[in-house]
Amino acid sequence: MDKNAKGIEYLQAGKVEEALKMFTEHIEENPQDPAAYINFGNVLVSVGEMSKAENFFQKAIEVDGNAAAAYYALGSLYYNENRFEDAVGCFEKAIQKGMQDEDSYFMAGMCFVQLEQNKLALPYLQRAVELNPNDSEALFQYGLSLAKLNVYEEAIRQFEKVIQLNPNHADAYYNLGVAYAGYREDREQAKKMFQKALELQEDHLLAGYGLKMLEKI
Repeated sequence: MDKNAKGIEYLQAGKVEEALKMFTEHIEENPQDPAAYINFGNVLVSVGEMSKAENFFQKAIEVDGNAAAAYYALGSLYYNENRFEDAVGCFEKAIQKGMQDEDSYFMAGMCFVQLEQNKLALPYLQRAVELNPNDSEALFQYGLSLAKLNVYEEAIRQFEKVIQLNPNHADAYYNLGVAYAGYREDREQAKKMFQKALELQEDHLLAGYGLKMLEKI
C-alpha cells in the first residue's frame, strides 16, 4: 500500500496525525501528485484549518490544472464558508474537468439556490436528479426551485416523488400544501398536506401558519 492510500486509511480511522505524516511523506516523494495535496487539505478541513486547507487545494490545482477533485474540494470549502459565488465557480470547473457526477451538479445548483438565482440553479439540479432519481434531497431542491419559478405542476410531481422516497419529509408535505392551496386551489388537499407536515414535525411553523390561514377562509 502506498503512503497516499495509507494516509486515507488513517484518516478514515480518525488517526489525523498519522494521516498527515503519510501525506507529508507522499508529497515529499511525489511533489507532482495532486491527490496528495487534496488529501492533506481534506485532513486540514476535518480539524477546522480552513485557510491552510485552501492553500493545499490551490496547490493541487497549481500542480495539475485538470484535477477535478481539487476544484470540488475547494468548492465544498467555499460553500461551507458561505462564499457561494466562489464555490459555484469551483463546482463548474470540477464538472468541466470531468467530475460529472450527481454531487457536483447538486452542489453547483445549491450555490445558485443560496444566491437566490433559481433559474440558474434549475439545470444543475435537474441533471443531479437525472443522475440519481432516488436522491430525495436533490428532488426536493429541484421541486423547490421549480415552485419558485412558478412551474407548479412539475414542482408538485417532484414533491410527490420526494414523499414516495421519504415519507417523513415534512417540508415536502408543506410545499405540496402551498401548491395545492395557491395553485390548484384545492383547500381540502392542502389542509391534508399541512396536517401531515405537522404530524411529522410538530413545530413546523410554516405548516401551522398555512393551516390557520386555510381555516380562516
